[in-house]
Amino acid sequence: MYSRFTAFQTVEMVVSKQPIPIQHYLRQPQRVVSALAASSQIELLGDERFRLKMRPLNFMMLTIQPIVDLRVWAECDGTVHVQSTGCEIRGVDYINQRFKLSLVGKLQPHQSNGAAVLKGRVDLEVQVDVPPPIAFTPKPILEATTNGLLKSVLLTVKQRLMHHLLADYEAWAVSTPAVPVAPASVLPTHSPLA
Repeated sequence: MYSRFTAFQTVEMVVSKQPIPIQHYLRQPQRVVSALAASSQIELLGDERFRLKMRPLNFMMLTIQPIVDLRVWAECDGTVHVQSTGCEIRGVDYINQRFKLSLVGKLQPHQSNGAAVLKGRVDLEVQVDVPPPIAFTPKPILEATTNGLLKSVLLTVKQRLMHHLLADYEAWAVSTPAVPVAPASVLPTHSPLA
């Protein structure tokens, strides 16, 4: 019988003013993904597609290593979307064959009192057919343990994102030559040569 476990995490970060707005940085999914985990844990699969190899996790009597395939893309306004497209659980074949993971997240730039602010949320849902030895664990203990594990994983990702994303953005903004951009309201709507 499948059991369902969920967790979510929100984030809000004030962005320091830089020569290039944060929206330009956020339109580079590979840079955003690199803020989520160490480079040794990330593999580029193709355009907007990445594989995240999480560190092994101890769950009750088991050690498992989730490998999650993600699609990460950005809208013109800098809003970044993350969605899982596949998952593998290494360490226990029984769980790997009976495991479903859904991860959906969004990080969006806002203006607040003249300052740029990033606001985001990620939702994680796991469905798994719990293996026989663990299936005999009382349901409240199993749910508390599993939900706690999911929350700790998301909290770790959040802390890394808050530290590394802003630091990488600041370094990138200082080292990238600024290109003047006209406000959208004055950009031509047709080619002057037409």
